[in-house]
Amino acid sequence: MSQRLPRTSATPPAAEGMRLNKRLADMGLCSRREADDWIARGWVRVNGQVAVMGLQVAPLDRIEVSPEARGQQGQQVTILLHKPVGYVSGQAEDGYTPAVALINARTHWQGDASRQRFAPGQLRGLAPAGRLDIDSVGLLVLTQDGRVARQLIGEDSEVEKEYLVRVQFGDVTTNVQTVFPAERLARLCHGLSLDGKALRPARVEWQNPEQLRFVLTEGRKRQIRRMCELVGLKVVGLKRIRIGQVTLGHLPVGQWRYLAPHERF
Repeated sequence: MSQRLPRTSATPPAAEGMRLNKRLADMGLCSRREADDWIARGWVRVNGQVAVMGLQVAPLDRIEVSPEARGQQGQQVTILLHKPVGYVSGQAEDGYTPAVALINARTHWQGDASRQRFAPGQLRGLAPAGRLDIDSVGLLVLTQDGRVARQLIGEDSEVEKEYLVRVQFGDVTTNVQTVFPAERLARLCHGLSLDGKALRPARVEWQNPEQLRFVLTEGRKRQIRRMCELVGLKVVGLKRIRIGQVTLGHLPVGQWRYLAPHERF
């Protein structure tokens, strides 16, 4: 039996309507890509009719999603990887290996408490939900679930990401905190722009004399490295240790585990 979704005003009305895939994504049911797959499989009906790709819908149109879509979603996995240096987050580039190549039975962490078994089908559609530079290490999320991807990297995402960042200031590599001006630290927290667009406020503080702790709610390309450059710092090491409520914990470098059913970002 199909799941009938209530007519709702949660999605703002538009004069010409809205594409169905965007409407489903805005309702938090899936990603746009996943919605397109559901539509292509005939799993979505609008006002009782099987939807077609590219369909425009009005705010009061009745949308139904079949159980097959929910069943498929329930089998999707989200994986937490401790990415090493030298791997790119997304597609292979310039001869570098993508992080997804590390996802196999051999690198599955023995300490994974989920008791879930790896299957090659879990690699299908598995994509990074956020980036981590080739020179950076730490927590990288890869998921088949469009809802997770939207939560972490959607335009309106405010999920915190926490990093430990080792820095140097000019030729100073030890006790950097003692020579780095406090007003420049304040600028890291608020007041910087990248590519002509102001950055959201961040929490930045000294973890130890050579290492800063960054907490961000956005993820521009090479954001922390570029922020540091703007205030005269050079990043010599960067590690992501938390995304939302999920931490890297004791996960070894180059190994991965499943996101447990009880865990939430």
